[in-house]
Amino acid sequence: MAEDWAADIKKYAPKADDAVVAKLLSTYRLVLGNRDSAYVATSDPDEVATVRKNFLKGKLGLTQDDAVLDAAISEVAARMKGDRTKSRATVYYLLAEKFDKLDTFK
Repeated sequence: MAEDWAADIKKYAPKADDAVVAKLLSTYRLVLGNRDSAYVATSDPDEVATVRKNFLKGKLGLTQDDAVLDAAISEVAARMKGDRTKSRATVYYLLAEKFDKLDTFK
């Protein structure tokens, strides 16, 4: 799979920190290398729950209500509505940015 994940992130966050992008891509390189896990199906409740549990709560350490976290995922999905396939790297970057947690990847 020859996706340019960094370019996809920059499409939605033109001023994205290159070091943060590189670290995020390094952290999730195995996930991004698998077509089944490289994209987030934001319309699938199980996928939303996985992003909430594993990324927002697990990786970013967020403690907000599930409804707040799910609303953030929906907000990112709406922002990316022009893309039929939503890159996991981009979704994760935008969520980390929204919650001011980009330092997690420094």
